Amino acid sequence: MRTTITLDPDVEQLLKSALKKGDLTFKQVVNDAIRIGLKGAPAKAKRFRQRTFRMGPMGSNWDKALSMAFALEDEATIRKMAQDK
Repeated sequence: MRTTITLDPDVEQLLKSALKKGDLTFKQVVNDAIRIGLKGAPAKAKRFRQRTFRMGPMGSNWDKALSMAFALEDEATIRKMAQDK
């Protein structure tokens, strides 16, 4: 449907600022604004919350996990070389 409307200056500024924010056309911005105004704003999504569980005391300091992995790999390599002799 085509129609002519007269916008108040404040509404015009709101539409212009909405046009600058995205890649929408004037028609899309006006239609979306009218839909939201008549239907109400869409419901906000429920905030996601990750549940965590205590896994007991840590046996090692994991701040240097990469160093520990290299040390274990070196030990395995040394053991393998000793068996091959």
